[in-house]
Formats: sequence, structure tokens, C-alpha cells
Amino acid sequence: MDWISANVQKSHYRRRKGWAWTAATDVKITGGTARGIVLRAPAQKTVRPATDRTREAVFSRLGAGIAGACFLDLFAGTGAYGLEALSRGALGGEFVETDRRAIAFLKRNLAAVSKSLGGLEAGGECRVSTVDVLKWRSLPGVKFDLVFADPPYSWLRTHGIEVFEIAAAAMDRDAGGLLIFEMPGEHEIIAEGWELERRLGKRGRGEPSVAFFRLH
Repeated sequence: MDWISANVQKSHYRRRKGWAWTAATDVKITGGTARGIVLRAPAQKTVRPATDRTREAVFSRLGAGIAGACFLDLFAGTGAYGLEALSRGALGGEFVETDRRAIAFLKRNLAAVSKSLGGLEAGGECRVSTVDVLKWRSLPGVKFDLVFADPPYSWLRTHGIEVFEIAAAAMDRDAGGLLIFEMPGEHEIIAEGWELERRLGKRGRGEPSVAFFRLH
């Protein structure tokens, strides 16, 4: 687990055998101070970054609620959701990802966004945790306002309800935190203690959709 500053050394991200830098298809920061910054992803497509259209719809829905928030980005991949939040005024947050190749790209993307925001102090303090989501635990006393979850669809079918448990433990229940959960359009899930406020996207099989759940 690392605390990341804006001055990430480029030497950490030199090309390695079997690796290649690439710009993920249509993936860039869509709004805020870092708008237009391209997010890099592994050429092997080991991660599935949320598309620009999806994130733009999500953050349009969140509106001014993102400013000053602290976020948790589960299954962070290249960091698209959390980095978009930073660009739009979030104070900081934590990225959780188990794939070390994706982590390397996430750190590079975080450095690029932080630079655009004027450095770490302007962009907020962020933590990158290289750990399985099911084993992740927040630091004592740390609570999040927003939780983004974009798990692999195959994982979702067997562990989806556990995302709610992780999010609830990471949030201040009295503040009524929000879980932004990306899932295939045909998937339906109900969790005790959570209210579905809105769902964006198509309902077709395999089509991406995003559900907004409020903790109560």
C-alpha cells in the first residue's frame, strides 16, 4: 500500500518485457481541472476502464456533490472513476486494485492528473492499495463519502452482495454515503440497508449500466 505524491518517478514505469503503454480506447478525464488528460491502460486489455460516456453520465448525476468528497475506488483498474473525482474537486481518496500491471498504469495516471491539478496538495491525498477487494480494510478513523465499484462481471455474479458490505463498513452511516456500482444491464441486486436511487445505461444483456445506491 502506497501513499502517492505528484512526483512519481518515471523510472518506475519503464517498458517491461511483455508490457506496453497504450491509451485505453476513448478513456480520458471528461470534466474538471484535468479535463482531457488521457488515461493509460495495459495493451493486454487486462482491465476494463469505464468509458468516457459512462463516467460523464455518472458525474453529471453527482453534480456538485463531488466537491470536497472523499472517495473509495474499488476494482480501480487504471483509476478512471477516482481520477475523474479528483479532477472535479474531490479532496482525495483510495484506489484498491489487485493487478500489479494495472497498478503501474494507475500510478502513472495519478501522477498525470495530479500534475494537471497543480501537484499533490492541490489534487488531494490519495492512497493506492494493492490488495484483493475482499481482503481490503480501511485505515482506522477513515470514512468515505463515495464508493465506486466496477468489478469484473464474472466476479459480480458470485460476490456482488459483498460490495455493499465493504462499502457500508467504509462509510459514515449517519452521513448517508453513496455507492456507484457498475454492472451489466440485466443484473439486479438488492441489499439490506441500501436504497436504489437511480440507474443509468441500457438494460440489455452485457450492456454497461450504473446503479446509485444510498446507504441508510
